[in-house]
This record gives sequence, C-alpha cells and structure tokens, in this order.
Amino acid sequence: MWKNHRCETLHGYLLANQSARWYTVLVSIMATQASAITFLSTPGQAYADGMRFVQFYFGLPFAMIVLAITAVPLYRRLRVFTAYEFLEKRFDLKTRTLATVLFLVSRGLSTGISIYATSIVLSVLLGWSLPLTNLVIGGLVVVYTTSGGSRAVNWTQSWQFLIAIGGMVAALAVIVRSLPDAVSLAGATRVADQLGRLNVVDFRFDLTNRYNFWSGLIGGFFLALAYFGADQSQVGRYLGGRSIEASRLGLLINGRLKVPMQFFILFVGAMVFVFYQFVAPPVLFNPGPLKRLRKGPHAAELLGIESRHRAAFEARRSAAEAFVRTGKENEQASAAAGEALRAADGSYAAVRAEAVALVKAHDIPADANDTNYVFLSFVLAHLPTGLVGLILAVVFSASMSSNSAALNSLASTSVVDVYVRLVRKNRKDSHYLAVSRLATALWGAFSIAIAMYANRVGTLIEAVNILGSLFYGTMLGIFLVAFYLPRVRGTPVFAGGIAGLASVWACFAFTSLSYLWFNVVGCVVVIGVALALNSSISSSPRSSFPGSR
Repeated sequence: MWKNHRCETLHGYLLANQSARWYTVLVSIMATQASAITFLSTPGQAYADGMRFVQFYFGLPFAMIVLAITAVPLYRRLRVFTAYEFLEKRFDLKTRTLATVLFLVSRGLSTGISIYATSIVLSVLLGWSLPLTNLVIGGLVVVYTTSGGSRAVNWTQSWQFLIAIGGMVAALAVIVRSLPDAVSLAGATRVADQLGRLNVVDFRFDLTNRYNFWSGLIGGFFLALAYFGADQSQVGRYLGGRSIEASRLGLLINGRLKVPMQFFILFVGAMVFVFYQFVAPPVLFNPGPLKRLRKGPHAAELLGIESRHRAAFEARRSAAEAFVRTGKENEQASAAAGEALRAADGSYAAVRAEAVALVKAHDIPADANDTNYVFLSFVLAHLPTGLVGLILAVVFSASMSSNSAALNSLASTSVVDVYVRLVRKNRKDSHYLAVSRLATALWGAFSIAIAMYANRVGTLIEAVNILGSLFYGTMLGIFLVAFYLPRVRGTPVFAGGIAGLASVWACFAFTSLSYLWFNVVGCVVVIGVALALNSSISSSPRSSFPGSR
C-alpha cells in the first residue's frame, strides 16, 4: 500500500504504466493462474484421483504460441485497456457488451470460490466460522488492491509466488523424510503407481472422461486460448509489459513451466497419499462433520465405523510394507504383493465410504467431499511447527496474488467497458481513477458474498475450472472470429455467441460430456452460427477494421 498509494492516473492504476519487464509479466501470469486452490485442492485431487489432472494443461503451451503470435501484437497496436475494447473496434457495441458480461460473471464467481479456498485454512486452524474468515481474507486483498491497482498486483505477486513455490518444495522434502526408514522415494513411487496415483497420461479417447490426453490437448488448448486471450485477468497482466517482446516472453515461458509446475504439485499430493499408507489418516479429513456426529445421536454408529477404519488401515499398512519389501527384482512376488495391496486399499476405501455416507445422511451442513481438506489436514497434523506457518503463508500468498489480479481486472473491465463506454463519457482522469477504486472494492464485496456459499461446489480445483468452461468457449469463439474471419460482421457473431452459450449450458445440464469439451463445443457453435448467418448477408462490405486483413 505504501509503495503504490500515490498512483494518480487511470493508465497507471489499470496497466501499471506498461512498465513490467518480461520476468515480471511471467510471474504475474503464473501467480494469477496459480491460486490458493492450486496449492490447497490440487494435492487433494492427486490423493483422491491420482495425477491424471496434469493432462488438463497439455494444450496450454500451444495456446501460448498462438497468442504470442496473434493477440499480443494486436492488443498492443490498438493501445487498449481491456480485450473487450478490441471487440467494439472489430464488430459493434453489443458484441463487446456480451463478452464483457460473460467475463464479469465468470470471473466474479470464480474469485469468490478462490477466497473460500483460503478461508478453509483459517476456519480449520483457528475454529473460526467460514463467513468471518471470508470477510477477513477477502478484505485484506481488497484493501491493497484498491490502493495500488495493477502495480500493487505485479509487485506483490513476485514475492507471493516465490513463497508459494518454496513452501511446496519444503513440504515435499519433509514428506519424503517422514516416510518409514524402509521406504525410499523410489519405493514410495512404486506404491503410488500400484494404487493408481501416478496415472499421468491416458491415451484412451473418451468424451465422458474428464482427464485424458485428448481432452487435455484439445479441450485444454481451447480453454487456455480463452483464458489467456479473452479473460481480462490474464490479458491485463501481459498488457502491462513494457514491450511486445516482454509480453511474448512472459507468455511463452509460462507455456514451458506450467505443466512441470502442476506435475510437481500433484506429485506432492501423491506422496501424501503414500505417507498415509504407513501412518493412520483420519476417517475424514474435514474435522467438522466428525465433531458434530460425535455429539449427536449417531455417535455409536460413527464409533463402529472408526473401529473398522483402524482395522482396515492396519491391514493396508501391512500389505504396503510387504509390497515395498518385495522390490522390483522379483516380479512374481511383486505382482502378488501388489494385488494384495490393491485389495487392502479397496477394503479401506469401502470403510471410508461408510463414513462419507453417514455424513451425507445425517450431517446436512457438512461438506462430505473432503478432498479440499487432505493437504491441510496433513500439514497441521504432521509437519513441524515452523513449516506449518510456511505452508499457511503459501496458501495466503497464492490466494492474494490471484484474487488481487482478478479484482483489478474486474474493476478495469467495469470502468472501461461499462462505465466509460455506457454511463459517463469525457470525464477527467481523476474521476475514472476514483471510480476504478470504488469498482475494485465493490467487486471484492461481491466475491466475498459468493465465498459464503462456495462450500457447496465440491472439489474446488474442479469447480473453478468447470465454471470457467461454461463461459470460455463462447468467449473464445467470438475472439477467434474477430482475429481470423474478417468478413464476419457484428450481428452474426453476437447471435453465434448467444447460441454458443446456450449449447454449452445444454451440454452441462443434459449430457455427461466432460467439461473440458465444453470449450470446444461453445467455440465451434459460435463460429458455425456466425458463418452461417453471415453468408445470408454476403453482399455486406468487407470490414474496415485494421487488424482484419
């Protein structure tokens, strides 16, 4: 706040005077995408479902190449504050407004979920209520983002991201050292692989499977194109670069680093899973439901489940120790021990499922899906005190970095694309700067309100990506038409946008299609409808937009 409170121009507040070097752009891009959900929920995702979630990012590097070639020079040449200004220059006001509304709704909702992800930490650690924690965490971000704008976001993100990565490296080192003496890192990876937690790549083509090579490469490519090319929370990060080269480098290096980073975070979760093969985990990682059940009429039923849970764990631990002792050399013995381990793990999972069913049946307010609590529970129960503080700092830093960027982008879009364009034109820069600060605070309040209800959405890392996929395909289709189809006019692409949005929501409501494919469906429908309608007015003159040649 102190370094940035003297920001006096709209250009400085929204784009940091376009002074960021390439490494600042890179860190800002990565920190904006790597929210608290990344560091809190992703390890739990690996614990429950293995590492196949990394395939979600397979299309991202290719999207960075496309955007570095097309979007970056175009946005810079037009000297826009937001990506949606470009749409009015290319099409018309209604198309710009449609894309603006889609962004504001999707980003406002996802920011609320991100605030909630951090609130889990304090609520579990200190026993605070979630509403109070949401207010504290969201309020801190609102204060410094409102004060300093984009420069405050960029300056703080560099340190926050370094804290986050350093903390996860330290956590992995402690996890490996905490394994039994007889279990090496190689032995731990064998156990994880045997129980399906190193399932990194799946080449089977299945439209209903959320994470496989093809959904990640194709669906992930479309999602990354939309997120980095049409979502102002990311566009604003590289629009703040001091040159086209700085913005391009930031995007391209992000493309090279993102998949390894996600692999590493998922691997941390897989190692937590292995750790709990040898050290007894709680029957549920979310302690809240267990406390309520112990005080209620179903306490005896819970005690019975916990007794069976301890027995199932001991059987699984014995099977895991036997599997590690066999080693790789004796293939026949290793195969038999692996089969016994899988059977023991299945029995253990069945007992744990009883506890989940009991919570769902008798503990209405609870979050029965406790994947989001796995990593936090491990940290609080098994890491040394100083490292617990570091991991908490990781979660807070990640939350602040992504949420501050989101609030800054929501404010810039609200002011530039709504207020300046539709409400108050030709006012002084100081007036728009004051409105930008007010918009930041209002969007912060909205996101905090959404956070109050985010405990109902299940696994956070999936929820935030599903939410984005309901909007991003449509947004991407509009921008691709703008970039590559110069003969298509505003009304056809606007109709295509409405049709694309409707088709995606229909897929979500009535089909089992994996959400990554929603981005493909929305984009293809927008382009198809726009081309079909535009052909009916083929006599229309060619667009005079300078970037359409």
